[in-house]
Amino acid sequence: MLSVSELVVMSDEVRTALSEGRAVVALETTLVAHGFPAPHGVEVGLESDAAVRAAGAVPATIGVLDGRVRVGLGPEELERFTPEARKLGPRDLAACAAQGTVGATTVGGTLAVARTVGLRFMGTGGIGGVHRGWEHSLDISADLGELGRTEALVVASGAKSILDVDATAEVLETLGVPVLGWRTDEMPLFYKADGGPPVSQRVQSVDEAAQVAQFHWRLGRHSGIVLARPPDESLDVEPLIEDGIEEAAKRGIRGQAVTPFVLSYLHDKSDGRTIEVNRKLIVENAALAAEVATAYSKLT
Repeated sequence: MLSVSELVVMSDEVRTALSEGRAVVALETTLVAHGFPAPHGVEVGLESDAAVRAAGAVPATIGVLDGRVRVGLGPEELERFTPEARKLGPRDLAACAAQGTVGATTVGGTLAVARTVGLRFMGTGGIGGVHRGWEHSLDISADLGELGRTEALVVASGAKSILDVDATAEVLETLGVPVLGWRTDEMPLFYKADGGPPVSQRVQSVDEAAQVAQFHWRLGRHSGIVLARPPDESLDVEPLIEDGIEEAAKRGIRGQAVTPFVLSYLHDKSDGRTIEVNRKLIVENAALAAEVATAYSKLT
């Protein structure tokens, strides 16, 4: 019978950094496999990795390969996360590993693994949440459940803009997940820098964000924290989002397949503008996550 350490395999670099108390940042693989047209996803993954290193932390990209949950993937391993990779939420990790298929972790899947190995910081583009029309479908991302039970700070540009962002903010509040605004009072709308619901607290520096995280967990709160960072370049694509969601419904696309379809739709209809904004914000969020993780590692 496999032990946890045999099923969840950390790279030597990640294992050493964790044992020494150094800053480590978890990165997902769904954005590599499904967030961009190939080969852009792998390029974004490598750029995020480099941004984390440049900010003084160790990247820990997470995915499932060869029957094992891997923490700390290298460039050659990232190349295996093609669009054919299985999209893995928390419920899917065990089955994917048991079947030996390639699995790309979502935010929720990444957080589930992070909780197992003790990672407390993550960078991503946007978190999943409550989908539009949830009152008819009850389509709510497992990302929210993991945020409610994992002691990790996730840097994101708010929730993905294809979602019901107001409803997502309400669920985060119910779960006791603080949404800190990175130099903003509003939750960004992924591509758009403003216009979202109010954040629970504005923070101005990485030291302040790290201190809030430390106090949150020391007070016995076992939930995550979202650090909402607005994109540097703001793009309003709400009309295109509505069209993309309508098109997905016409084609009978549901569940986990909706997000990659609509993102692809936006990339196509915006003449690639959303790709560039998405790419930049993911890398910038990874860098900020590394800066906060480094600040946190210096706290006593």
